[in-house]
Amino acid sequence: MLIDLTLEAQDARSVETFEQALGRAPEVVEPRRLSGGPDYFARVAVADLAADETFPSRHVMTIPRIRSITSHFTMKHIEPAL
Repeated sequence: MLIDLTLEAQDARSVETFEQALGRAPEVVEPRRLSGGPDYFARVAVADLAADETFPSRHVMTIPRIRSITSHFTMKHIEPAL
């Protein structure tokens, strides 16, 4: 699963709180802070569709001051040509 996240505020405390909370989720394998919008991108490894549905509510929606969450499924991984 791929998740785009936008915070309500960019103050140091909000950013630190969010990054610490996101870092505690073992399913998050690639967290990135972005320039522009959204504020963060995370690649999340989940076991199945049921876990995909529960991950945001169990981990992400519990973090304060998140404005928006958009999750995406990968339909197909396309290998680059060599």
